[in-house]
Amino acid sequence: MRTDTSQTIYRNDYTPPSYLVETVELGFDLDPARTIVANRMTMRRNPGSKRAGIELHGENIELVALRMNGKLLGKRDYRIDGRLLRIPNTPDDVTLEIETLTAPEKNTTLSGLYVSNGNFFTQCEAEGFRSITFFPDRPDVMAKFTVMLRADKEKYPVLLSNGNLVEEGELGDGRHFALWEDPFKKPSYLFALVAARLVCQEERFRLKDGRDALLQVWVEEGNLDKTDYAMQSLKNSIRWDEERFGLELDLDRFMIVAVGDFNMGAMENKGLNIFNTKFVLANPRVATDVDYAGIEAVVGHEYFHNWTGNRVTCRDWFQLSLKEGLTVFRDQEFSADMIGTDSGRAVTRIDQVRTLRQAQFPEDAGPMAHPVRPDSFVEINNFYTVTVYEKGAEVVRMIQTLVGREGFRKGMDLYFERHDGQAVTCDDFRAAMADANGRDLNQFERWYSQAGTPVVGAVGRYDAEAKTFDLTLSQSCPPTPGQTDKLPFHIPVAVGLLGADGNDMQLGQGGLKGATAVLELTEQSQTFSFTGVLEAPTPSMLRDFSAPVVLEYAYTDDELLHLFSHDSDPVNRWEAGQRLAMARLSRLAGALANGGKLDLDDTFIDAMRKILVDATLDPAFREQALLLPSETMIAEKMGVVNPQAIHAARQFVRACIGACLRAELTSQYHANLTPGQYSPDALSAGRRGLKNLALSYLAAAPDADGVNLAQAQFDGADNMTDRVAALVALIQARADAAPAALHDFYQDFKNEALVIDKWFSMQAAAPDTDVKAVRALMQHSAFNLKNPNRARSLVFSFCGGNPAQFHAIDGSGYAFWAEQVIALDAINPQVASRLARSMDRWRRYAPALQLNMKKALQQVASLKKLSNDVREVVSKALAN
Repeated sequence: MRTDTSQTIYRNDYTPPSYLVETVELGFDLDPARTIVANRMTMRRNPGSKRAGIELHGENIELVALRMNGKLLGKRDYRIDGRLLRIPNTPDDVTLEIETLTAPEKNTTLSGLYVSNGNFFTQCEAEGFRSITFFPDRPDVMAKFTVMLRADKEKYPVLLSNGNLVEEGELGDGRHFALWEDPFKKPSYLFALVAARLVCQEERFRLKDGRDALLQVWVEEGNLDKTDYAMQSLKNSIRWDEERFGLELDLDRFMIVAVGDFNMGAMENKGLNIFNTKFVLANPRVATDVDYAGIEAVVGHEYFHNWTGNRVTCRDWFQLSLKEGLTVFRDQEFSADMIGTDSGRAVTRIDQVRTLRQAQFPEDAGPMAHPVRPDSFVEINNFYTVTVYEKGAEVVRMIQTLVGREGFRKGMDLYFERHDGQAVTCDDFRAAMADANGRDLNQFERWYSQAGTPVVGAVGRYDAEAKTFDLTLSQSCPPTPGQTDKLPFHIPVAVGLLGADGNDMQLGQGGLKGATAVLELTEQSQTFSFTGVLEAPTPSMLRDFSAPVVLEYAYTDDELLHLFSHDSDPVNRWEAGQRLAMARLSRLAGALANGGKLDLDDTFIDAMRKILVDATLDPAFREQALLLPSETMIAEKMGVVNPQAIHAARQFVRACIGACLRAELTSQYHANLTPGQYSPDALSAGRRGLKNLALSYLAAAPDADGVNLAQAQFDGADNMTDRVAALVALIQARADAAPAALHDFYQDFKNEALVIDKWFSMQAAAPDTDVKAVRALMQHSAFNLKNPNRARSLVFSFCGGNPAQFHAIDGSGYAFWAEQVIALDAINPQVASRLARSMDRWRRYAPALQLNMKKALQQVASLKKLSNDVREVVSKALAN
């Protein structure tokens, strides 16, 4: 049924569904080649709709039979137009019975019902349910589901679906059944089933209200020893949501299932979360500290969706950030609270800011820029973006900054009181926050409706005689596709003032006392006056990154060094170091692009040295402060992007740090060893992070001692964090031992899929890896383009994580990109469209590169049989 015609869908065209679904009874006779799906729905006409007849979505399924109120319908009684099944002249109350056929083993898109490693899984967000059965597949149609699963017992001994298990038993023909009932209404995108050969870790967990819930983590045999951390993260998530927001688990059981073939990180299906194995499986042998942190965050995120997304869902897909932005904010707060220290919270915040600058700000400045609540789309899968998720979380965070933590909780309580069991909009969430706190958030709505990253300009003026400091803030926002003129945003700007001694001044602004004031910038330009300022201050602005904006202030090097050494706000202290580094990296990249010389001043090296050896600072913060801006972030600061010059400039600065601070780096390496049994706790992970950063800098200016240090760590590592760090150091140092180490690594972990993903990724991102080397790696027996994790580990890591080689002057990288986008599009359009985004900002590159980039984009765009997912991306990239 699928057609290749594209159609733009607009938010303002929303109309309510013509019919509402009361109950859904689904029966599955599961077979990889021929699965029979029986669907019985009770429906009633929606009094809020003026549309006549019933419309059902369907895609890539065969209709066997259709009955309405017991009558078998013939082809004259309905019609199929593309992906819509229309039944005209329908009564107010309808019972529809639909039988369909599908072939899950042929479904390589991993959307709908598919087979992975011989097991059945589903992924229905956003529009996968329509490839299972005909249904009004939209999030504002919520119903109660009862599901009967029937399958071969030997092949599929575990049968799972949403909600609570009602009954299970034998069918007498080698098959068995399981009947599941979800007591809560849900949209079809939250439906899930699993039929598989799995084992589980399970625990009974006492909820705050005294009930015992059954928690299960299901994995394939051989992986049970990697489930402890996911289970602990789930228990921590349940307890945190009870304590922070008063929200309890509403089911008798909660299940997590891990699958190796999955397009995303995980999916919050009601009571039956299906996860990419990457965010479930962990033990010290196979998982890094970053993996452990990712598991905790994603398990938390999907569990928190139980309320922010499931109990209250989005009216339409334009409101996606209603659930995703809010839930990302919740998982960020959870992760920060799990660390439990101010410095740990600051480090998680710095990670979030880095993600925004590295991924979201470029998206805001490109052809795919869109508001947090988009106005239109061709393919909804293309809008699961950092703008909807991470920027959406920043919008929620700004509301908490404006109303306070207690006020935010009051707003959440009112939101659930008003909308539990409903499908609502971003405006409904904002209204609950405003009403609960008596705040006017009408102007704040522009954060949802206007795309782009605002620029906040700041000018300070100190009056020594009046002892006042005036801070003038102005705002602007660059044009984005479809939005040339922007109205002023409501921007919270958190400000502190540092004295010459490095201490915070007590502020006298608007009657407030304290070290930080939150200024509310609502006009094009406003001046804020601080009184009782006894000396010229150094302003610390946008503390804790209080708004997702670009701050422009003419800091001198001395002011930045002062902030880098003393600012009490860790995020701004880190930010000062980033500004110091970025100024030098941009200058060096520009010099290289124009044939200039390379040099690095002692002032910068000394500033890095002071942070490195300051034992009063948390190791994790020192690691963050010493990390240079990425090549992507440097590119954002350049008018014309020259990837080779950027890479060479960054490598030069890394080598200077490694050479000039060799003694201090070696000392800190040994000072931050973590002897004893491995633990992923924040303090141990922070120490490992600083130690391994020191090793990476030593490898950037390698000598025999540094290479030996990396080799010794690789040989003796008792955990994956240290082993990967050592192997990367050997690769980056171009050490003679690197090929043998790569060989040994593969041999040790060839049966661990997630570790082999790392093996591919390390090589794809290596400075010496060119297109020819990537093509050779694609011929490796362990590579499989159909597996999203494996495709991301090699192809994506090269195209997105190795810019100097990907942007080779001969255009070979772009030709490779086009080949892989086309190949992936035939297999899995969602994955292909993500890869297509690697080239959407081609116009920013040097003219010598643009010609080949455009040629590759046109090659993909000219393909007649191209998915809407990819066509939307390349069309917008090529548009003027």
